[in-house]
Amino acid sequence: MQRGHLGLLAVVSLLVLSGCALPDSPDRFDTDRELGYVGGYAHDDAFEFDDHDALTEDQLEAVKYRSMARIEVVRGLQFEHDVRLEVISRDEYRSQRGAPGSASPFVNEVWRGAFIVDGETDVSQAMNTLYGGAVQGYYTNDRIVIITDDTDEIRINRNTLVHELVHALQDQQFGLDRSGQTIDEQRAEIGLTEGEAEYIPHLYDQRCGEEWQCLADHERPPATNLGETPFNAGLFLSIYAPYSEGPPFVDHLRDRGGWSAVDDAYDDRPVSTSQLIHPERYPDDRPVDVEVPDRSSDDWEPFTRGSEPRTETVGEATLFAALWTNDVVDRWLTDGATDLSPYNYSSPATDGWTGDTMQVYHDADDEDRTGHVWSLAWESEDDADEFADAYRTLLENRGATAVERADDVYRIDDDEAFAGAYRVTVDGDRVEIVGAPTVDEIEAIHGSGAASTTLERPVTASAPATSVSGPIVAARP
Repeated sequence: MQRGHLGLLAVVSLLVLSGCALPDSPDRFDTDRELGYVGGYAHDDAFEFDDHDALTEDQLEAVKYRSMARIEVVRGLQFEHDVRLEVISRDEYRSQRGAPGSASPFVNEVWRGAFIVDGETDVSQAMNTLYGGAVQGYYTNDRIVIITDDTDEIRINRNTLVHELVHALQDQQFGLDRSGQTIDEQRAEIGLTEGEAEYIPHLYDQRCGEEWQCLADHERPPATNLGETPFNAGLFLSIYAPYSEGPPFVDHLRDRGGWSAVDDAYDDRPVSTSQLIHPERYPDDRPVDVEVPDRSSDDWEPFTRGSEPRTETVGEATLFAALWTNDVVDRWLTDGATDLSPYNYSSPATDGWTGDTMQVYHDADDEDRTGHVWSLAWESEDDADEFADAYRTLLENRGATAVERADDVYRIDDDEAFAGAYRVTVDGDRVEIVGAPTVDEIEAIHGSGAASTTLERPVTASAPATSVSGPIVAARP
């Protein structure tokens, strides 16, 4: 399958701005003011400076406040206080991130089991390569940081600035705390915040020209299919899902109930990437709980968190990323894309997902020797069969061969990236995958038996809201 290259955006240069202040309140704005007037600038102000020239500090300050005023008009909400704007070089950003530590054997096995990061690559290193080269800016604690590859001139990318200012508005109005614990839950929650932060620049741009005088936007190239990239394409697709599927999700909410429906979603955030990809499933169609009973021998032990087995839920978007990056989804990523969604994450092989749980095991004598049991629930038996067929194609594409003496067992040679043994079984609307270093160790990790997975739908209408510690960060890849 032919695949092109995704261009990445470069923005501005090193600068720190401070905003206008009210007397006796250095950061807060007058909340009695009319929407669309911030820091002495109005949403319909026109600037005389040439938008093709590099900006001065005063001009960039004016652009910031006018952008905040316009966001207020588009969104119908006020900024309560100012935010700092910093612009740094990409080298400085990489220096601030520092060298990544090694991922745990549990995390490495999850991404290896999903056929996204191979067993020879550390997931933290792969993440660092991705974020170090792809992040355009981020918001944290009343501070926006824009990242650029060129520090010779001050130039601003309109959409990046507006995107990060929307995060500041979200933080002031709703908070950005997250409660998701799994890959899928975290992608879903981010889909709301990042979806709105991508959606509002889209509405903003529609007013440029006839209604508003706007600076020229130094746009990134249109999204294309990922090809020979310096980062892991499957990992990128998993992380990028909220940015691609979030905007149409927010648009669906607004069509259904106006901005108040979007406001309400911050109190009942999406809980699966399935709800982002298929917004009609929000909020009632919640994923099932998938339990994996421990049937390991004494030679293998599950990773635990406290006294309970540690598990992970990958979710529909990351499943799609796994199938696409392993050449199972044989179409362009942009097929079916829209103005709001540059990539299409829908596939017949993954559309029927209703839940999954991966439980990771390690050799009792060597924690670095790992395997996994992955149970996936589907809407119907046909959906389960379709995914199982797609997964077997994935194994074949990775060089797997069927093991004659064991039904539904496949082996990838030791010199291949995803070396190991894999058992794929289908039981009604459930698919079970067991991964092990060798064929003989499949039974040791998860002995074959009758029903190996139980499914229960949550009784509550929404997940419990718990806050997370640490700085609030919203990054734009």
